[in-house]
Amino acid sequence: MTARILVVEDTEDNRRILRDLLNHAGFMLIEADDGEHGVALALSEEPDLILMDMQLPVLDGYRAARRIKADPRLAKTPLVAVTSYAMPGDEEKARAAGCDAYVTKPFSPRALLATVKALLRERAES
Repeated sequence: MTARILVVEDTEDNRRILRDLLNHAGFMLIEADDGEHGVALALSEEPDLILMDMQLPVLDGYRAARRIKADPRLAKTPLVAVTSYAMPGDEEKARAAGCDAYVTKPFSPRALLATVKALLRERAES
């Protein structure tokens, strides 16, 4: 079964990069361009993993992550912060909001893919 990944990213160029990378790796993508839409899609689609920008319109990634993780059906869904925030304390803030991993932009496609695969493997084993 192909894993379904929700990408919540407001910048079209970044979504295209993630789309190309993840589709090429065999994943199915669901996309949202703001935090509110991301939460709605997470609740309705129940993806296998979520990649979330933290600086989003309508509802920021931190609040979106908290809402997603508060739903019992999604509490164990891996959620990865993919963000240009790289200041001291930003990773801790993302993890406190419910993110299971933290990747800074610009990211290494190989490293991001390795993170995605490792989190999906951990989820499958638990």
